[in-house]
Amino acid sequence: MYNIVLIAHSWLRWVVLLAALLATGSTFMKPAPGADDPADRWGLLFMISMDLQMLLGLLLYFALSPNMQEIMNNFSASMQRADTRFWAVEHVTSMMLAVILTHVGRVLARKAPNASAKRTRLMVCFTLATILILAGMPWPGRPGGRPLFRL
Repeated sequence: MYNIVLIAHSWLRWVVLLAALLATGSTFMKPAPGADDPADRWGLLFMISMDLQMLLGLLLYFALSPNMQEIMNNFSASMQRADTRFWAVEHVTSMMLAVILTHVGRVLARKAPNASAKRTRLMVCFTLATILILAGMPWPGRPGGRPLFRL
């Protein structure tokens, strides 16, 4: 079970990243008159993929990951090492903030008084969420880094 969830979480990050880039990029383009706003469609895909990724991540964090169990058993010692601190605090914090920003952006956009304000709110929240996602991903070569594609 652990390996299946870990592989799904690892591959879903690319869907999340692509959706984040498309959602953020679509806020910079004005929709054609009478057409659906692509920022709505990509923003929804971004939010759904973030929610699914968060669900898998929390399942790993609290239930399945033997690495996290070891980190939690020796939390103070884990904070002294960059790689275990990344998993225990930095990754979780940045990704949770990204999920929150994605949802806040969609709510603020729905409550916007006009289309321009809607796009600005989405642009700000989605850009910040994308930056947090990029900063919180376990890139190879950094402490706690993982392979780009897990099999």
